[in-house]
Amino acid sequence: MQQALLGGGCFWCVEAVFLQLKGVEKVVSGYAGGHTEHPSYEDICRGDTQHAEVILIDYDETQISFAQLLDVFFTTHDPTTLNRQGNDIGTQYRSVIYYFNDEQQQQAEQAIEHLKAQGLNIVTELSPAPQFYSAEEYHQNFFARNPSQGYCNFTIPPKLMKLRSKFQDLLKSE
Repeated sequence: MQQALLGGGCFWCVEAVFLQLKGVEKVVSGYAGGHTEHPSYEDICRGDTQHAEVILIDYDETQISFAQLLDVFFTTHDPTTLNRQGNDIGTQYRSVIYYFNDEQQQQAEQAIEHLKAQGLNIVTELSPAPQFYSAEEYHQNFFARNPSQGYCNFTIPPKLMKLRSKFQDLLKSE
């Protein structure tokens, strides 16, 4: 098993996308990249801890590669808006890839350069993986447990539709 640590806005949205992928064994929503130890959701929402909402992905690299995870990541969020995803504004919603090793760093750099070569202004932060703090239990698997919640109902289905249309071959069997 390998791990990936990604932030692309609200972790409810990012988690819902990556849970659909074959080879993804576990996704934990949480916080990384700030200066406060053991931050709470309330701390993060104040915007003064500098943490990003992220997901920690455990994946089987024989079924899905880090490069494929990055393809999904860049397709299902907007990596061109600084500290913002849609109506979610603040540093906690920044686009970020935290890498665990040199290979992940190189693959992320290549993915970013490829997108920049297409004329996109990529603002995704790329940094070594910092301390990860798991979010409170009620945030875990949030969309699956709260599909009718207003924010989820509005924000997540378009991301899932994009995922299904562009990455059919990477989806788990129903």
